[in-house]
Amino acid sequence: MPLIKDWNISLEADQVLRAQGADPQVIRGRRPALVSTAEWALKEGLPLLEPAALFVELPVQELRHERVYLNFPGGDGKHSFLSGTLLASHLGAAERIAIAVCTIGETLETTADAVMADDFLKGLALDAVGSAAAEVLGNALCAQLESQALREGLQATLPLSPGMIDWPVAEGQPQIFELLKNEQKNYPDFQVRLNSNDVMLPRKSVSFVMGFGVQVNKQGRTCDICAMKETCRYQEHYA
Repeated sequence: MPLIKDWNISLEADQVLRAQGADPQVIRGRRPALVSTAEWALKEGLPLLEPAALFVELPVQELRHERVYLNFPGGDGKHSFLSGTLLASHLGAAERIAIAVCTIGETLETTADAVMADDFLKGLALDAVGSAAAEVLGNALCAQLESQALREGLQATLPLSPGMIDWPVAEGQPQIFELLKNEQKNYPDFQVRLNSNDVMLPRKSVSFVMGFGVQVNKQGRTCDICAMKETCRYQEHYA
């Protein structure tokens, strides 16, 4: 089932506040009105979510020159790989790799933009609901893929996303979308795309790859390879 739409996404106000870059404990003590705004945004925003996750799992052919070559049906060999120091390090022992894109759709995004024009704080909170929901959706798919692998006696790597250290967005996003292009043809209603700057549209979307195999070793934490590791205040939370 490479396209999954039946997701039940549950969020709390603290997740919305965190998605806005705020510390929930501090906000609750100093600006309780913002907590109320976050709760309003949840009530208004959750019904607007259109969560969908598209993924494909491909066998690994070989690792060569920091490129993980995949058995990609219909591929021409030139685009059937994932490349980069990060991927070679984490996916080198994988037997198969999942390539995935998740989105919560455009409706919440466009609604937040419209609300922001009249009430900036409410619009910002709605936008944060979308950010938090996209993160939850990505984590849910990761958990589902890892659980399936464990049932098969396989281990899983960390999920790796374009924009992490040693995997630039301009390199990683086109690779992911190239490897998903056949699945997107099969599901034309899944409308996530890249703009000219390799940014996903709708914006509240996440992409990642994840490796599975007997010899796979889940190295470190996602925070260790995140490009924001030097400035992020939530590393303890995500650990």
